[in-house]
Amino acid sequence: MAFKTILTVTLGDAVDTDALDAAVALTRREEGHLDILCLGVDRVQVGYYFDTASPALLEQGISQAREVAHAAKAKIEERLEGEDIAWSVRAAVVQIGAIAEVVGRTARYCDLVVLPKPYGKEDGETEAAAVLEASLFEGRAPVLVVPGALAGEIGRKVVVGWNESTESLAAVRAALPVLQAADSVDVAIIDPEAHAADRSDPGADLCRMLSRHGVAVEASVLAKTMPRVCDVLMRHATDEEADLIVMGAYGHSRFREAILGGATRDMLADATVPVLMAH
Repeated sequence: MAFKTILTVTLGDAVDTDALDAAVALTRREEGHLDILCLGVDRVQVGYYFDTASPALLEQGISQAREVAHAAKAKIEERLEGEDIAWSVRAAVVQIGAIAEVVGRTARYCDLVVLPKPYGKEDGETEAAAVLEASLFEGRAPVLVVPGALAGEIGRKVVVGWNESTESLAAVRAALPVLQAADSVDVAIIDPEAHAADRSDPGADLCRMLSRHGVAVEASVLAKTMPRVCDVLMRHATDEEADLIVMGAYGHSRFREAILGGATRDMLADATVPVLMAH
């Protein structure tokens, strides 16, 4: 098992070089193929104009979206020229409401999607979050979120956030190629339930499964000494000098996390190391 088809998505004419560089490095390491989808978002919502909408106004929105998509495509082609990896790039125009369909259809046939953090920017958060969620839900693909420039290779020391959920198990399975290649993997369990199935030895079943795949794994039981789970997990990752966190995404509904918050949304906003997520 390996990441042979890796996808990254850009929005507008601004290209996140950190996410692109990480995708290139992973593609080279996995000897895979890098697909880049450059989206120009048409923000003219036809439904709000009814039959009084000007055809020129509608065409203007499409033309502007096409221009920014092709501008991003040109930047990426220039950046990747001469790289020793297999890659392809295409531009597409999409309305905001159709992002999930377009991205999900593309991500469905990829082994991994590499994206920048969707939150923490003044503009484009809605579209960036839609791209990430489409990859996870419609595409059913794992997503590697890159929070900034990387200091070195991803996946030498990995922390796995484990709570026995379906989502966290999906993330572990998706990350197996990385975990097998890692120097060390630490399964972090935060405040395990007193009546959990593995209460006598938290994380033992997962560690056993991973060890049979040749993963150098150990478990750490952590107290929730901070209000947010993501803060405990990130602090542990810092203490372990980890360069990657693996965790499940959206154990609660997206609507609930948008309104009340949750570990996924908190991590997407505040992560300081790359995070590999799956749903």
